[in-house]
Amino acid sequence: MQNSKSDSYAKAGVDITAGYESVELIKPHIKSTHRQGVLGGFGGFGALFEPSLSGMKRPIAVSGTDGVGTKLKLAFIMDKHDTIGIDCVAMCANDIVCSGAEPLFFLDYISMAKNKPQRTERIVAGVAEGCRQAGCALIGGETAEHPDMMPEDEYDIAGFSVGFVDYDDIIDGKSIKAGDIIIGLESAGLHSNGFSLVRKVFAEDLGRLDTYVPELGRTLGEELLTPTKIYVKSLLSVIKEFGKDIKGISNISGGGYNENVPRMLPDGIGARIEVPKIPTKPIFSMLAKKGAIPKDDMYNTFNMGVGLVMAVSEDKADAVMAALRKCGETPHPIGSCIDSDKGVDLLW
Repeated sequence: MQNSKSDSYAKAGVDITAGYESVELIKPHIKSTHRQGVLGGFGGFGALFEPSLSGMKRPIAVSGTDGVGTKLKLAFIMDKHDTIGIDCVAMCANDIVCSGAEPLFFLDYISMAKNKPQRTERIVAGVAEGCRQAGCALIGGETAEHPDMMPEDEYDIAGFSVGFVDYDDIIDGKSIKAGDIIIGLESAGLHSNGFSLVRKVFAEDLGRLDTYVPELGRTLGEELLTPTKIYVKSLLSVIKEFGKDIKGISNISGGGYNENVPRMLPDGIGARIEVPKIPTKPIFSMLAKKGAIPKDDMYNTFNMGVGLVMAVSEDKADAVMAALRKCGETPHPIGSCIDSDKGVDLLW
């Protein structure tokens, strides 16, 4: 039986019992992500993790935080909430591994106007799946019920992750030189960027997201909600094998190629990307045609079929790509590094 305080809080729009139910539902998902280093149970005031750093001479923590953005709007429309958590983990973990760090743990924050325990479970199930794909532990989080802050059927999600890398093994792009090869790893689709533009272009189609689209091979909704690919395990594998030959890594997220590729380049080095070598997926062609979006804008906004790029020594490029294929990735040599001002030259 609820006490008067709980009754009063419920009248204000916050259901404490729904919160208790959500916690019980999500516990198995959280436990499924646990790895060495997790201490204590779930539900404490602070999440405990003991990193195993004995093999590192100078351990450096690398952290990342991000959300999913307006891709959430499509989850609301479709009432499908089991993949959006994968996107949240991916947005953090893919950034962390760009420095050569292994993401160790993750925390999420879900804000909603009304806590619906079964929906909350689906969201956290997605977060847990993302953590399993990234090899990191979901060690805590917060589900906050905020009446009147947003419509009752909506929520927002953000995440935070921490990884470690030995100082001498940090991948920072400083050793990149002209002649190094740029390898692109295929994306799963749109990932989690540019969705304000996507929703504008497909505004008249949002009421029929369950319609099968032949050129996509699935429904539009399935395509748009395809979760962001998590590259962590593949990258850690090739980094372990090739070491310093992996000179720079860039996550192609918001801002496309012109904003993200230079983030891995040192001063005096530019990138020359051969656009025909990028494995553009049908969804991008549909967007460009339907929205009459110029080519430059497409490549400045979306990943266009490559979710992550890396700069490697020219003599090791073939071996690195072979190793990536063994990890299940589809790599493409899409360009090279050149003596130039830091920036990207897209060759059409």
